[in-house]
Amino acid sequence: MLSRDRKHMQHQHVTVKNMIYTKDHKTGYIFDPWHYLGPKRRKLLDESWAGLFRKDILCELPVGKLSPFFTEDFGRPTKELYAMCGALIIQQMCDLSDEETVAQLAFNLQWHYALDISDESDASKYICPKTLWNMRNIVTDNELDTILFDQITDRLAKVFKVDTDKQRLDSVHIKSNMRRLGRIGIFVKSIHKFLVNLKRQHTEVFETLPQDIVDKYLPEKALSCFSMVKPSDSEKTLASVSADLFDLVQRFSDHPKITSMHSYGLLLRVLEEHCNVTEASDDKPAEVSVKPSKEVPSDSLQNPSDPDAGYDGHKGQGYHIQVMETFCDEEDKEVKSTTLNLITHIEVKPACESDAHALIPALESTKDRGLAPKEVQADSLYGSDENCEVAAAMGIELISPTMGSPKGNTLNLSDFELSDKGKVISCPSGHAPVKIKTKKNRHSVAFDSEHCTNCPLINDCPVNQGKKYHYLRYDDKALRIANRRAAEQTPEFKERYRWRAGVEGTISVYEARTGVKRLRVRGLKAVRFCATLKAIGINIFRATAVRKSVRSALGGAVIALMGTPERVTPSLRHLILVFKEQIETTWGQLRKTLTPFACNYQSGLKMAA
Repeated sequence: MLSRDRKHMQHQHVTVKNMIYTKDHKTGYIFDPWHYLGPKRRKLLDESWAGLFRKDILCELPVGKLSPFFTEDFGRPTKELYAMCGALIIQQMCDLSDEETVAQLAFNLQWHYALDISDESDASKYICPKTLWNMRNIVTDNELDTILFDQITDRLAKVFKVDTDKQRLDSVHIKSNMRRLGRIGIFVKSIHKFLVNLKRQHTEVFETLPQDIVDKYLPEKALSCFSMVKPSDSEKTLASVSADLFDLVQRFSDHPKITSMHSYGLLLRVLEEHCNVTEASDDKPAEVSVKPSKEVPSDSLQNPSDPDAGYDGHKGQGYHIQVMETFCDEEDKEVKSTTLNLITHIEVKPACESDAHALIPALESTKDRGLAPKEVQADSLYGSDENCEVAAAMGIELISPTMGSPKGNTLNLSDFELSDKGKVISCPSGHAPVKIKTKKNRHSVAFDSEHCTNCPLINDCPVNQGKKYHYLRYDDKALRIANRRAAEQTPEFKERYRWRAGVEGTISVYEARTGVKRLRVRGLKAVRFCATLKAIGINIFRATAVRKSVRSALGGAVIALMGTPERVTPSLRHLILVFKEQIETTWGQLRKTLTPFACNYQSGLKMAA
């Protein structure tokens, strides 16, 4: 008799290029390996995220991008690559640690169904944390997470026929697994990290250091003393630790092997970002002084354990995630429940990066994949005049308020009456201009000085007195901004722009379901990996809910064809269910009876061949 695993492998095409193991999940089974579940549990699986993942996502995973990182004729066979790639996604969408992921893959039936693992062997359902760690490193280091997001998003957009004409964009601030440090902490931790690495890699050189420096910065207990510095002593302590850091930098500046160390590079970075160095002269040695905190750049080192993190003046240390999604502006609840709002773009940047620079890359990314919007809504940080012009050149309308607002009761160009072509018709007091002069993209509008001098609004008006007239001067950019400001006051703009707030709900769900705001990892690559795969998870959860709503709506349509719901009596429904279960039970028993004969027949054919 053939073993159960061999029987299963005969029913499912398996590709093993020596040591690289993949399964053909597009080819169906001769006999359903999930028949033992029964119709009700099978229905629950099919309607859950696991059913969607198995049917529409598993086959689309870019396993071909993973294969080059394994050899075909050396080492142990890989785990099934589709299952491993899928496990990485499910881990992030469920916000699990590595140990929890190993347990879920071993025992969770939903995972087995989603990843199409039907046999009970340890080879299929067990992985050690090191295997998971290695696979994640391959995906992270080679930016395959972006490819995963693009391919899965494109697949869901095609399956659910997502309308991408209207989209909205916003950012969310997240934190990596690092401690928040003040300036003293940054100096101290950087020195400690350097000393630890120096002791490991260059013991002989380490032993030449002054003992007071070693005692002050190397022991973990000694470091805790710096957290208890009084505010009144912070300036003195900061000067002391900066002098020690500068001394270490100078001491090893001529040692090539030490200067190539990553931790030494962090010392140089801290010195450059936080200190002013006075070069040595004939009678004075080099001196170091600490910069005022206002002069420290926002992209400065926030913690030696995460050199990629940045600083945002409003939200603090960490990273920004740019999230762009489609949206439906229909009020009908049934239409909204059956329309998939799909996250089409994810980008992770240090917190110091401005949102103003994130719009155009998002539009270009979606355009390259055929998911570009016709209009995109965003807050004022994205709505610079430059962004509006670039988006318009791409055929995309940017709906965003202009940055800033006039101070006090001062007037601006938008308070003047303008023609459709942008020419000034009259001033806020109703006086027409004497003459208008245009040169290239600059405009000069002259008003009668007699009117302007006696105008009660003269102190708040942007016109300036000239030799003959009072002049209003502006360029094309100021004109565009004035037209936008005027349009923002109309009911039509407010009605369109109110849909932008929905992206805040997406970000809230993003954090609540996947834990994206506080990650277990550090570094830009690892943070990008987690944030991107968690966004895939949100798309999967949403698609599952939409599919369920669509099926429910179709079920209602079937009932409508049979008659009103009141005419479908409980006894009739019970009769239909009994008949359905009887057919499924009979088919399951017949399948069990025929399975051994089919396996023996295929085995005989194989032996004869």
